[in-house]
Amino acid sequence: MDTKPPANSLVITQFLACKMSSSILFILSYLLLSLVITAVMAQGESMQARVLIYSATTGFRHDSIPTAIAALKAKGASISVEFDATEDVKQFTDTVLAGYDAVLFLSTTGDVLDDTGKTAFQKYLNLGGNFIGIHSASDTLVNTTFYGREIGAYFDYHADLQDAMWWTPHIQAQACYRLGGASGMKCKYNFKSDPRALGATIVLAADESSYVDNGPRKFDQGSPHPLAWFQTHGSGVGDDKKATAGRSFYTSLGHLNETWQDDLFLSHVLGGVSWTLQSHTTRATNSSALVGNPQGPSATSDSSTLPTSSGAAPAGTTTTQSSGAVLPTVIIAVVTIVAVAVGCGQFFLAF
Repeated sequence: MDTKPPANSLVITQFLACKMSSSILFILSYLLLSLVITAVMAQGESMQARVLIYSATTGFRHDSIPTAIAALKAKGASISVEFDATEDVKQFTDTVLAGYDAVLFLSTTGDVLDDTGKTAFQKYLNLGGNFIGIHSASDTLVNTTFYGREIGAYFDYHADLQDAMWWTPHIQAQACYRLGGASGMKCKYNFKSDPRALGATIVLAADESSYVDNGPRKFDQGSPHPLAWFQTHGSGVGDDKKATAGRSFYTSLGHLNETWQDDLFLSHVLGGVSWTLQSHTTRATNSSALVGNPQGPSATSDSSTLPTSSGAAPAGTTTTQSSGAVLPTVIIAVVTIVAVAVGCGQFFLAF
């Protein structure tokens, strides 16, 4: 008796086999793509900018420095920033600074860098490094020309500690707008020059009618009374035509421990840090940059506006997305899926 199955049975068997192989292929493809997506997301989350906090002092020392460092480190993850802190002048070398996307002078006072450190810092700024100055950073390196330009203006004196009102003269200064009208920041600096003379944009100003300042004022700091500002291109770069200017942000607030426990103030500072890091001159957002986190991503966002008051980037910008490092992984995954599909198709066609 002929045991050969009828032709229609073979067709049904092959059809079912193909359907099963298609299902298996779909499942394998789905799992592979899931792994790729997970890897991409994990890689994006791990990418972050690095900022070096420098808090050395040779003059007056603020007891809020430890509180400030702790607050910044605690909030760093919220803006994808890893903060390191030091008071060791020996860290100001070409090699060490090259690993940071910004240097933050936190309530520094006096001549806190030696000649070697100043040279390294100047070179860092020339290579696109970013700068952030907080509070008495403006009372630092007062005889160092490039630093004075990078900070924007030097401290003169401050009125007695008292509540006062603030306002935001720059309509796009979202990094600071929530501080407008706040009265919890008690220290009002006066400066020896007007930072606007260097091209700085004022993002926070004092309402001089809301507090008492008996002076005497010896210098013209401009009007409205500057308290915080930014430079899209830091003025501290050298005269070398090949120099690349990063961004600079300064705030005169931050005197008291209680200030560093204020959410509005922290939003102000973190917003400034986030905006500064979007210069596209360091590896945080530019893989071809010469300084910054060696593990930093390459971003393609437009960061022409300041970040929001919460420190997050505004709509349309990114801070930690990477395309260059992820693309090879995606290509490998796609090639693998296609190869599996072709192989399975040829195998079943053989029957």
